[in-house]
Amino acid sequence: MKKSDIKQMPRYFDRYIALAEDVSLLESLQVSLQELEQAPIDTWLALGDKVYAEGKWTVKDILQHYIDTERVFVYRILAIARGDKQKMIPYNEEDFAKNTNANNRTVQDILEELMLVRRGTIAMFKSFNAEMLHQIGNGYDDMQYCPLSLGFMLAGHQRWHIKVLEERYYPLLTT
Repeated sequence: MKKSDIKQMPRYFDRYIALAEDVSLLESLQVSLQELEQAPIDTWLALGDKVYAEGKWTVKDILQHYIDTERVFVYRILAIARGDKQKMIPYNEEDFAKNTNANNRTVQDILEELMLVRRGTIAMFKSFNAEMLHQIGNGYDDMQYCPLSLGFMLAGHQRWHIKVLEERYYPLLTT
């Protein structure tokens, strides 16, 4: 199924979904995995703990955020695909970020974990049929979404943060 097959675009997540190509979901997730495999690790290492403003995340924090977000949403995707109709609890990314060990790990280690998580996500989506992908679930704040839309959200979420790195962090290396 393609991005254009999403029947109900979830608010807020539409900004991430928009960054994914209109290809099959599995292709979109595979491309995002390839983007991670080709990540500019040397640039990320050069950035170290630099941030563009006080209170912003380091590269390691951003990578850990990808992992945390993927794991939280993979649970939601699986629950919805299996017919769970309960309202999902909110995910407070700031609370998660305060309670990681990312800054005591290497960029390479975090990136390796992220790629393993993405491979697991791809394997999960391969097991779904069209009905599962279009199953509607209940998010917080009366939001509704389906596994198909959340899969494209994951691919686009990664691109969102890569764009932030390119636009706000990479210029720190030239100053």
